[in-house]
Formats: sequence, C-alpha cells, structure tokens
Amino acid sequence: MQKSIPSPVDMENKQPSILIAGAGLVGSLLAIFLAKRGHRVQVLEKRSDPRNHGHNEGRSINLALSHRGLRALEAAHIDLPKHILAEAVPMYGRQMHNESGQLSFLPYSSTNECIYSVSRSGLNNCLIEQAEKQGVEFLFEHHIEATDFSSRTIQVLHDGKQMVLTAPVLCAADGVFSKVRLSLEQQYLCRSTLEKIDHGYKELDIPIEKGMLLHMQTALHIWPRGQYMLIALPNFDGSYTGTLFLPFADEALSFQELKDDQSVTNFFNTHFPDTLPLLPNLPAQYFAHPTSSLANVFTDRWAFDSWLLIGDAAHGIVPFYGQGMNAGFEDCRLLDELLSIHHDDFSRAFSSFASTRKKDTDAIARLAMDNFIEMRDLVADERFILQKKIESALTKAFPDQWKTLYSEVTFSDTPYHEAFLRGQKNQRVMDQLMQDATIDVNRWQEKEIWERMIKQIEKWSGKS
Repeated sequence: MQKSIPSPVDMENKQPSILIAGAGLVGSLLAIFLAKRGHRVQVLEKRSDPRNHGHNEGRSINLALSHRGLRALEAAHIDLPKHILAEAVPMYGRQMHNESGQLSFLPYSSTNECIYSVSRSGLNNCLIEQAEKQGVEFLFEHHIEATDFSSRTIQVLHDGKQMVLTAPVLCAADGVFSKVRLSLEQQYLCRSTLEKIDHGYKELDIPIEKGMLLHMQTALHIWPRGQYMLIALPNFDGSYTGTLFLPFADEALSFQELKDDQSVTNFFNTHFPDTLPLLPNLPAQYFAHPTSSLANVFTDRWAFDSWLLIGDAAHGIVPFYGQGMNAGFEDCRLLDELLSIHHDDFSRAFSSFASTRKKDTDAIARLAMDNFIEMRDLVADERFILQKKIESALTKAFPDQWKTLYSEVTFSDTPYHEAFLRGQKNQRVMDQLMQDATIDVNRWQEKEIWERMIKQIEKWSGKS
C-alpha cells in the first residue's frame, strides 16, 4: 500500500522539501534540476505509478522532441544516447499524402536536421527513474484538492484520507487543467483563459506489419484535407501513432457526423483511402478511442512569492508546432539558470522567470495555431511548397542572413517571440516575391530568376 505523506516540515532533514504538483514530463524534469541543486524534492501525482501500467489510451503516446527539449535534458545531465535517443525515431520532414495517394516530401531543414518521435510514456518513465536516482520522492495517488496561499498549505486526498501539507516552495506542473491554478484563481490571485478550438482529436493505431507499408519511415506523415487532417508519427518498433483532427460539430464533416461503423468507413474511404490498408479494424478502434479536446491556456500571473506555475499549468498550447513539451522543458532549464543567478532565492527567481518568459509562450501559442492552418491546408498547395523550397535554398546559400521560422523555432534557442517577429518580416518579403508569376516550380532555380529574387529580397528586407 502506498505510504501516506508526512508534511515536508516534519521530515528528518532540517531543510523543508520543495513540493512539485504533477509527475508528468515537466514536473519530473524539474524535480531532477532541483534535486541536483541539493534540494529535497517531493512530487505529488494523482495517478498511480505510470511505470506499472501501459500508456493512457486516447492520449498520443509519442511526441516530437527537438532542440530546446534536448538542450534541457542535456543541462539536467541525462545521458541522451542511452536513455532518450536509443529508442527515438528521427524525422527529417513531412511526407504529404494527397487524396489520390500521391506523395510529396518537405524537409524540415536544408542541412538535414531532424526532430525525434519519442514515446510519451517511455520518456516520462525514464525521467521519473532518473529523478529517483537523485533522491526525489514521488507520491502517487495523491490528489490535490485545494490550496491556501496565505498559509502556504495544500489539501491532499490519499487512500481516502485528507491531509494538509505545508508547502513553503511549490511548483505547479500539473497540466492544462491544473488544480493548483484553479485553486489560486478561486483565491483571486490569478486569472486564466482556456481557449478551446473547435477541433478535437482521436488516436488511431497503425500496427507494425501495416506501418511497413508506409514509404519513408523517418518522416511525419500528413494527410492534409483543408478543415481536417490525419497525421502519423513513427514508433521505435515500426508501428505508427495516427491522430485524426476534425471539427467537433457544425461542419459538413465533423466528429458529430461519424456515428456508426458505416459512416466511419465511408469517411475514410472518401478522404483517406490510402490509409484503409493501414488501419485494421478501423471502426472498432475508432469508437474504442475517446475524442479529446484541444486548448491554449493563457494565465496572467505565474509567480506568487515562492509558488510558481510552470509548463502547461501556466501556458498550455495546442500541439501543432510540436513545441508543448519542448517549451515546458525549456522552462525548466531557464528556471534553473535563474536560480543560479539569484542564488536559489525562489521568490526572486520565480518572479524573474514569469516576467521574462510569458511573451515567449504567448508567441509560440500563436505560432502553433498558425501551423495548424499550414498543416491542414497549405502543405498540399503547390505555391506554398514552392515557397518552402525557395526558403530552404536561401537558408543554405545565406545561412547568416536568412533563417526560416521553422528552423528558428525548432532548431535553435532563439526566444520564441523573437522568432515570431522575424518570421513575420520574412513572410512579408516572401509574399511579395511569390506574386511574381515567372517564379514557378520549373524555373525558379534558373540563374536569371534566382539573381532577381536575391536582389528583391535584399531590397525588401532592408539589406541593400
């Protein structure tokens, strides 16, 4: 039986524990950073120990790990080749499938950089184990019921018993639907907006023997269809995790319209015909997996003296830029750096973190919504694909002068808000350039046209 938790101030050690709410990806990595700083760390988690059971059906089991996340893991001294990348799948670009089954590939980088498809549950379990090696104590099946900021206490339910814990230092990493944030809102200490979008998602599994049918195993597969889309990320064992994004209702095609086996089969046969051989027992697994919602979270205040909201609890974002986990991991690294600057003065470090980070997370939330439109609509558009090819060529030819927005977000440490502003400027330049009808898919690389493009870009971007 899970032991009950004593109040942190009653522990044998003279130093009070830091409490972390949530043993997910961000909470577990933050625990490692704090433990490495010499602090006693306890993590409260409402779930049972995830290492004792399989992944949570209906919640995508794999994620896109990129530069910001990798750098944070390295900063926590986690052996990436051994613990993370050994079972990660590199993805070098997007493999698009049109309605007739034709394929086109759009690389993420002109220099062969990649992002990694990783198992959510595998990564979470790894971080928990690494944290325990640093002396972190995980207290599973402990539900946070409420908080009282004035007395720095938390009310917790465990094994049917209520207890009140003192929390001189609290980091809330308990996700988009954070109980800590909700409790602080009820005390009029902050306000948050849960910005739900009208699309939901449903997970679909492509088993190993069917995954072998997909051309290009090291890519993110996308079936863009305008107001909806299907994506598939590769797993280490050769299977794929598919995710269908579709409006909930009030559209010609929506989850509401797919009511029975026949409607599901007809929908896929019409719009995703090449996926039918990949999805065995399609109607059965469609209805077995829940339909989940998507939302951005905007919170006006993250820091409360020695209490802090972090990760999705402070700034949850929709998944369309693949930066939710990476942004949360970057939170942990940046906070660790601020704790060093402020000599572990939590109040000052938390305040500094909140005041400097929010503009970046607001920017990536907007970029994620923009990328949703790009993924479902534009990746199938010939002029858009041509623009991306031109941008890639510009990056390769002039690496110091021209960087794509995607590269700055995904393969660099450029603050999100700076990448956003530069991306807007570059897009204005490309919009003007692409109005030239002579720049087409067959001729854009001709010397005369290329040189004219360069002159126009230099003029419009203010470099001449």
